[in-house]
Amino acid sequence: MNEEIQMILDMAEEQMTDSITHLEKAFIKIRAGKANPVMLSSVTVDYYGAQTPLSQVANVNTPDARTLVVQPWEKNLLGEIEKSIINSNLGFNPMNNGDIIIINVPPLTEERRRDLAKQAKAESEDAKIGVRSARQEANKELKKLEISEDLLKNAESDVQDLTDKFIAKVESALSVKEAEIMKV
Repeated sequence: MNEEIQMILDMAEEQMTDSITHLEKAFIKIRAGKANPVMLSSVTVDYYGAQTPLSQVANVNTPDARTLVVQPWEKNLLGEIEKSIINSNLGFNPMNNGDIIIINVPPLTEERRRDLAKQAKAESEDAKIGVRSARQEANKELKKLEISEDLLKNAESDVQDLTDKFIAKVESALSVKEAEIMKV
């Protein structure tokens, strides 16, 4: 019987870990003032008739904290890449010098910082919902087992401890991200 309980606990922990991983990926996409190649991850370029992610047709680097440099693998794509960045509504103004595209990342306004902090908070709430639904699922599976009341209570307590641990991780990640966003 204990093997079944452990299996359910492991499954819940895996689902909760997935929620944290998803949150971390979402946080990477939230701009915090510093230039990061991930900022352009949503940009797609018309590459011989197919919409292709920018990262598959060019190299994106950050020479400093306020600049992104896009170096296409084929020079004839410069105009297309520039157009795609402008049309992506990221608020960037790319400059094409004939070899590379340089993007100066503007500093965030106070209002934009607050919006990004709200976005980070919403992402963390989604992660908490994921953690709680994993707890709910685990408790449902535990109740299906034919085990004594004491074993069930102990197992549910273990699931709750796991949930509390992961909720604390979400809170911690959020406070770090909020501090990063609000730092001028």
